[in-house]
Amino acid sequence: MPKRRPDHVPTRTCAVCRQVNPKREMTRIVRTVDGSIRLDETGRVSGRGTYICQQAACRDGERSAAAVKRALGAEPAPGTLEFEGTTHATT
Repeated sequence: MPKRRPDHVPTRTCAVCRQVNPKREMTRIVRTVDGSIRLDETGRVSGRGTYICQQAACRDGERSAAAVKRALGAEPAPGTLEFEGTTHATT
């Protein structure tokens, strides 16, 4: 079996801005078997997944919720997409 190229870096596309970034720099969001949507800190939760990059614009609540709904085919519950280090204004 051939060895893996040492310079290979897995990449993923952001669901919001559609830019390609290294997988380790992105946040995975997964739709589990029971249909719930949650953040996947480990990257190992089984289910359909999508990725969001670290840009503040991509982590905006409305934009990220719409992108996740489009990518995973399910509406995220309120508060599901609360990213670490992000602040949201309450109205």
